[in-house]
Amino acid sequence: MSNKNSKQFCPSNFDILYQDQWIVVINKPEGLLSVPYPGCSQKTAINILEEIMRKKGLANSKHHPFAVHRLDRDTSGVMMFALSKSIQQKIMNNWQKMVTERLYRCLSEITKNADPKILENHDGVISDELAKNAHHIGYVPKNNDKTKNGRQIKTVEAKTHYHLIEKNREYALFELELETGKKNQIRAHLAAHGFPIAGDIQHRATTNPFSRLCLHARTLEFYHPQTNEKMKFEVPEPVEWSVR
Repeated sequence: MSNKNSKQFCPSNFDILYQDQWIVVINKPEGLLSVPYPGCSQKTAINILEEIMRKKGLANSKHHPFAVHRLDRDTSGVMMFALSKSIQQKIMNNWQKMVTERLYRCLSEITKNADPKILENHDGVISDELAKNAHHIGYVPKNNDKTKNGRQIKTVEAKTHYHLIEKNREYALFELELETGKKNQIRAHLAAHGFPIAGDIQHRATTNPFSRLCLHARTLEFYHPQTNEKMKFEVPEPVEWSVR
């Protein structure tokens, strides 16, 4: 395993997988915010995409990228944007029916507290409820304790389907599918069961072999919001993540 150099985000190295008059699908690099937050001065995926479209004369006040879902800053992979407000609403209102497959891959540490059921069975569902800490990072309350300092901790339901593809003594390569899409869901669920994602310091990972969070949105399959054509986009995770 070797470290991966960081890169500067600009239109020249921005990977657009598909574009028509209604949607755009990209391969978002790790380390790049999906959309800006209030007061944000950094470039984001949606900013760069709009910049590319404006340079080509393809964007205006009504026809430009609109977010329909997000990937964490440090998560790479396939991501879709709508190109009008009406298409954005159509996608968001029908997300569960429209999106037929959304798969992630990650490289996780195998800690001494790793859940033996996951190591033995390889397939299953993690359904721990999630809370947010003071820094808005999702986590699983310990031992289902939903009180802190005498106050009730607000939790939300979350379900992650997992498949352990391969493993060695130190790492496991997982494929994951979200039944719910909560903030930091995959990271929090795996960490709670002793499999923090490599590079995820926020969830107690102790190694960072590629100088990045080793989480990648590999596959997005959906029915096109305008044509109803079934479309599938897949970008493999880095080959260096293999643990065979």
